[in-house]
Amino acid sequence: MTNPSRRAEFFVGEEEYRRLYPRATGDERRLLTDFLAAQRATLEAKCAGLGKELADRSVAPSTLSLLGLVRHMAAVEHRWFRQVLAGQDVERIFFTEDNPDEDFDGAVPDPAVIAGAWEAWRTEVAFAERFVAEAPDLDIEGENDAWLGVVSLRWVLIHMIEEYARHNGHADLLRERIDGATGL
Repeated sequence: MTNPSRRAEFFVGEEEYRRLYPRATGDERRLLTDFLAAQRATLEAKCAGLGKELADRSVAPSTLSLLGLVRHMAAVEHRWFRQVLAGQDVERIFFTEDNPDEDFDGAVPDPAVIAGAWEAWRTEVAFAERFVAEAPDLDIEGENDAWLGVVSLRWVLIHMIEEYARHNGHADLLRERIDGATGL
């Protein structure tokens, strides 16, 4: 871009822009899944090229870190798609009754923990993508007995886009603090 006028324009190329906005027309399922895929890709991009720094905390007393966000989003994908919508009776990941914040608290700079977080996240994203692709429509429902009651696949997709977008804002600041990297 020539003569950038907004902060983001200093750092955003056409390729990054297209990653965030792959299409502007299409059916509802395609648009929702494209936006969710873009948010997932953004989290992955914010973490690219980092090792143990992924576990760097933001500021005390917060336990927020990029690695914690990866673990948290793996747990969120797991909860909504596998447990609530698919109705699978499986244990929650990165969560215990004694420590419901294990996703962030357990994000330590251990290579095995880092690898495990990425494996869990990719596994849960793949499950969710298959589930959505195979769902007959966006009106299928699941029971979230914890607090919300019955939810539709449509609601979960919208919620997931919102959840990633919120946390990708955190990831922006965390990554900039680690090495100065900015942009979308």
